[in-house]
Amino acid sequence: MRILFITASRIGDAVLSTGVLSHLAERHPSARFTVACGQAAAGLFRAAPFVEAVIPMVKRKRAGHWIDLWRRTVTRPWSMVVDLRGSAIGWLLPTLRRRIVTSSWEPRHRLLHLASVLGLGEAMPPRLWAGEAERERAGHLIPDGGPVLAVGPTANWGAKQWPGGRFAEVIARLTAPDGILPGARVAVFASADERAKAQPVLDAVPSGRLIDLAGGIDLATAYACLERSAFYLGNDSGLMHMAAAAGIPTLGLFGPSSEVFYGPFGPHAASVRGPRSFEDICHAPDFDHRSQNCMMLDLEAGRVVEAARSLWTRRAGCATSALPREPVPERKAP
Repeated sequence: MRILFITASRIGDAVLSTGVLSHLAERHPSARFTVACGQAAAGLFRAAPFVEAVIPMVKRKRAGHWIDLWRRTVTRPWSMVVDLRGSAIGWLLPTLRRRIVTSSWEPRHRLLHLASVLGLGEAMPPRLWAGEAERERAGHLIPDGGPVLAVGPTANWGAKQWPGGRFAEVIARLTAPDGILPGARVAVFASADERAKAQPVLDAVPSGRLIDLAGGIDLATAYACLERSAFYLGNDSGLMHMAAAAGIPTLGLFGPSSEVFYGPFGPHAASVRGPRSFEDICHAPDFDHRSQNCMMLDLEAGRVVEAARSLWTRRAGCATSALPREPVPERKAP
């Protein structure tokens, strides 16, 4: 059985789709999967033991990337095509079964929307993978030696990026003697091209406690590093969803994006924003979607610290939540 799984170009949306992929792998344990996704997200899927091929889609003019995908897949005998992009490819490829997502603006989490493509009435929590090599490297990057606060201070849109100075204040308070992680090391995550954005936070953490992961590690290794962390704090981003998938307490900071649709998901996840709702921000007369200026200045550091304390306190009570599921059995691709 061969299944073609077409998913998102952005890392965050691709992470959210992994719950559906994992569910399919559980339902069809002998299937061979091919995943088509954006080039940036390709590293999320290569370590999955049931994925035999990943097709990175490099965007081209006049929908050339979709034409390339059609050429690479049209001659293969597919048992099922699952298209979470709602593209024409999902309808054009010959297959025994097809599952294609439809547009929806219902006020529900994106995971519920994705699960509906398989007729499921509950959200499928994201599930990521890392191999032995990635976990070994993560062990070198974050060696044993006490708890680690993971921080994601960047975002793909400047308006969603909380000021670095406020991140620094919250980090200092969470790792203070009376904080939730006294004396903890701080791992700062960012892609290589985001390093300049993360620099104020890198500069604020004492060198003896800083773990600099701003660039130079692949997604699977980043995930393995998150697994070794005790708590995650960061903007609405793909890394935030990766942290939630790792099962660690994850606090997402929100402003001009909706936590109803894209909040971190799971029993150990929570969102925090300032006094303005997503609608207040994005329906304001002066809202400009092209602006790179931070639209989260009303989110105070004290509010974030309290949200972190609350999440840390309740994490033990959520340990028996029904949301986590048994992992997909590790197996080699046929």
